[in-house]
Amino acid sequence: MRGGNKLKNRIYFEKFLSDDESHYFLDVATNEKVAVMNYGRVFTFEEAKQIYEGMLKINRLHESFGYFKVFLKDTSTYIGLGALVVDDDLLEGELEYMLLPEYWGQGYGNEIAEKLLKTAESTKSIVRIEAIIDPNNIGSKKILLNNCFVSSKLSENFDNGSIVEIFSKEIIHSIQ
Repeated sequence: MRGGNKLKNRIYFEKFLSDDESHYFLDVATNEKVAVMNYGRVFTFEEAKQIYEGMLKINRLHESFGYFKVFLKDTSTYIGLGALVVDDDLLEGELEYMLLPEYWGQGYGNEIAEKLLKTAESTKSIVRIEAIIDPNNIGSKKILLNNCFVSSKLSENFDNGSIVEIFSKEIIHSIQ
């Protein structure tokens, strides 16, 4: 990370593990501001439930990776989700985060990104992380640039045809 970027330690993660926890995902996935900013559209309840089922399948693959609920440490208040989804070879991953709007602009997105990147860096096999954002999402762009990601290309969103910006970060592992 860039100089001065210290983990603030205001949040903690809990992995999504069961259908009983789907309401947490639905809080962000069906929130119009969050969904449009992250997916380019609002999902129906049925679509969101289907996505959640896919998240649970991914979460069963690796103990350290997948989709996580994000809570404030001091109050255990749910504020959103963070994810680090890796490929089968554990060489590349995708960083994701979604916060409820009342927590935007307070540094939580950066803190989520830092914690997930620390996990990726501790996994000696991961060499690259990508993040896909709406090019107009200035907050996410700032988070990624602060964490040494570089914009690598613009692409078309497979779901709705909107333009997305793909950022990437090479993970350099120190030799010990």
